[in-house]
Amino acid sequence: MKYQAIDSNLFIKNRKNFSSKMAPSSLAVFNSNDIYPISADSTMPFEQHRDIFYLSGVDQEESILVLFPDCPNEKHREILFLKETNEHIAIWEGEKLTKEAAFQISGIKTVYWLQDLEKILFEIMTQCETVYINTNEHYRASVETETRENRFTKWLKEKYPAHRVAKSNPILQRLRSVKDPIEIALIQQACDITNKGFRRVLNFVKPGVWEYEIEAEFIHEFIRNRSKKFAYTPIIASGNNANVLHYIENNQQCKEGDLILMDVGAEYANYSSDMTRTIPVSGRFSPRQKDVYNAVNRVKNEATKLLVPGTIWADYHVEVGKLMTSELLKLGLLDKADIQNENKDWPAYKKYFMHGTSHHMGLDTHDYGILTEPMQANMVFTVEPGIYIPEEGFGIRLEDDVVIQASGEPFNLMRDIPIEIEEIEELMNAS
Repeated sequence: MKYQAIDSNLFIKNRKNFSSKMAPSSLAVFNSNDIYPISADSTMPFEQHRDIFYLSGVDQEESILVLFPDCPNEKHREILFLKETNEHIAIWEGEKLTKEAAFQISGIKTVYWLQDLEKILFEIMTQCETVYINTNEHYRASVETETRENRFTKWLKEKYPAHRVAKSNPILQRLRSVKDPIEIALIQQACDITNKGFRRVLNFVKPGVWEYEIEAEFIHEFIRNRSKKFAYTPIIASGNNANVLHYIENNQQCKEGDLILMDVGAEYANYSSDMTRTIPVSGRFSPRQKDVYNAVNRVKNEATKLLVPGTIWADYHVEVGKLMTSELLKLGLLDKADIQNENKDWPAYKKYFMHGTSHHMGLDTHDYGILTEPMQANMVFTVEPGIYIPEEGFGIRLEDDVVIQASGEPFNLMRDIPIEIEEIEELMNAS
């Protein structure tokens, strides 16, 4: 792994918190992700299942975590099963985790090789009544592929049909949404790497560059700072491309006078950052572009103040809609008649700002969190309003990542990333 070792106390605390929510006489199982094939002998880069990583820190394929807090045998209250390593694997694939290394990472003392799974599992399944299976119930999830977790769950339910079945996901949705200080520090590191990439790009952009060249500048800076990749597919959208919300082709030339909307974030240690900045290709904003930009920035700043403990996500978006409506009226994009005649289910402002303002962020860019429950301190949210004007050939979105505080305004993890017009223009025109 490119990232520095993470304090194992994080994973020890996470397991303790999860186990405290389990029913009596129950165990929970978590699987690594598959390595997915492309064709022939090619595969996609391995991405660890975020749940087993959250609970163990193990970042390796073919790993299984079992939690059984009430197990009569204390040795089996936390178990890791790993792919057995050997000299041949070390030569061809690189070293895999030894039992000692797995303990150092996770704090789990009992580590078996994977070939012992069925034998050990039979023993402990006879001692429990309920088994927690791990399903993906994120509100944005749309999974067509059968995952390793799905296959294991199917096998487990067929093998042990008399056991009660419970779900891990509701517990994880709540636990993962509230970040530990160690996690916040890791997200901060991802944001700091993103900052370095953005500052590099400010020195690079000029009329005639291509969107993919900007993407290359970002990934160069990310990797040289221990990030392994973009946290999500980057959007480098110049001119009217910015009005396509999920534009990812990044294949157009950037023209003088246009703006470039860049929705880009580095990952670090599997934790995401999520930044959007909009900059002028020529290094200077036009008066109209400045007016729209400052309107978006004001909405972002005011919306951020609303992210406090107790806020309900749906109510928050209603309030942000009011802020945006006011700005669109001042810009002349809406008039009073538009507001009086609007459809309450699709307010007038949605013509120019059609997406949500905030989402949970952490191990996943769109992280776990139950949106119907009040916000809490140490949740991390994005704040990302935008105004999109196809008829004027540009769109502007600005996005920061913030941590909700027990009192006062959220803490901005992207406070050091340039956002004010004056600073952006100054950096872009520095000799």
